[in-house]
Amino acid sequence: MAPVPQGSDHRPAGFLDLPERSRKPRQRGITHVIDRGMSVAEVDGLMEIVGDSVDIVKLGWGTALVSANLKPKLKRYEAHGIPVVLGGTLTEVAIRQGQLDGLVAWLEELGLGHVEVSDGTLALESGRKCEIIASLAKKFTVFSEVGNKDAGYIMAPYRWVQQIEAELSAGATKVITEARESGNAGIFRADGEVRTGLIDEIVHVIDPDLLIFEAPRKEQQVWFLLQFGPECNLGNIAPSDVLSLETLRLGLRSETVERFARNGRR
Repeated sequence: MAPVPQGSDHRPAGFLDLPERSRKPRQRGITHVIDRGMSVAEVDGLMEIVGDSVDIVKLGWGTALVSANLKPKLKRYEAHGIPVVLGGTLTEVAIRQGQLDGLVAWLEELGLGHVEVSDGTLALESGRKCEIIASLAKKFTVFSEVGNKDAGYIMAPYRWVQQIEAELSAGATKVITEARESGNAGIFRADGEVRTGLIDEIVHVIDPDLLIFEAPRKEQQVWFLLQFGPECNLGNIAPSDVLSLETLRLGLRSETVERFARNGRR
């Protein structure tokens, strides 16, 4: 199967007036996909169907350490021009055990240019987290993550804003807002409902283009797209949902057609 190079430009047929989508490598409209243990064949299948809509893939939590196909799979993602980042939980464990240098050496051995720094499972003092971000940013593109994976943990909106601002200043390229792969923590309530007041407080101060909102459920994706438009950055997207999300972005699904279908007017 021929690889899809970074920056390929597969676009829908031009007879419909659809929302503009930025081209890869994107800074807006990012689709951040979670790989929970895909096979090499599944990677190729995803790229065949919707490769131009995948901007970055995260190998969930610590799966990279126990995946027997890690290196072949990384080669396939590289051939398709897709950057890969390991799960933030793996970084948290390395920090807790004093093995951050070992993790960095392994990332370099694997040829990975991205790293995620989070504290959603193991507590990390904010100043120390920012020091780590600043250090890693000298070698890697850093995605930091703010929020806790415990659905019962509530952090005041001003603390979200403070942490996001601090981590961007420390060198994070984007800040991911925590939701877990189940979509029931962080920026969402335990039932999956968006904490709308929290989002309003965050984007009042922080440019949404600097954020990746984790939104694993379709109704959550719809809410963010209707709120911020088709070029909203969304994360923790299951591979099976990438095509669905792209149709939502383009107004080709009932949930967004009224907002994004423009009756031929530009």
